Amino acid sequence: MLGISVSKIWLASFVLAFSGICCAQAVVVQPGAPGQATKVLPADTKPIIPAVSAKDVDFMQGMIMHHGQAVEMVELIEFRTQNKEITLLGARIRQSQSDEMNFMRRWLGLRGEKTEMDHSGHGSNMLMPGMLSKKQMTALSKAKGAEFDRLFLEGMIQHHKGALDMVDDLFNTAGAGQDAELFNFATDVDTGQKAEINIMEKMLGSLK
Repeated sequence: MLGISVSKIWLASFVLAFSGICCAQAVVVQPGAPGQATKVLPADTKPIIPAVSAKDVDFMQGMIMHHGQAVEMVELIEFRTQNKEITLLGARIRQSQSDEMNFMRRWLGLRGEKTEMDHSGHGSNMLMPGMLSKKQMTALSKAKGAEFDRLFLEGMIQHHKGALDMVDDLFNTAGAGQDAELFNFATDVDTGQKAEINIMEKMLGSLK
């Protein structure tokens, strides 16, 4: 009997302890500014997304369009060139820019913004800086072999430089680019596009 009683007491204690762990409320900690202590906030505290400027939204929407054309250009590589370097470059561009478009759509969606630009008053053929014209895209789609390689590299270099102009314009606009996620993203775009421009310029030089 004593053994049974001890077992029951142990089991009851375990259940109470486990229930206490399960029912404990999560602790929300807000890091303090440099030199200041952290704060413990109520468990039901919800994160507040910082306000963004109209320029931030325009930048993200425009860059989605910009990246979209880069992916279209890469899709033209198949059946038009045997250049392995360009094929590998295209695969890297497709992957990185597709991932970045997903990030930008998520960023805009969390802030209740549309993922596409408002074309009212600009016409349906509005292009972002560096984007290839319809004529350039047609020429690229018709080219093959060495001619395609040259047009692709020239066009993508132009395209990347346009992205750099967009980043510069963002950071040169008062009040824009202050959101931490946006700042980090735009900085990564700047760094990544510059690196790829250097690679493509060397590849283009080897064709001549």
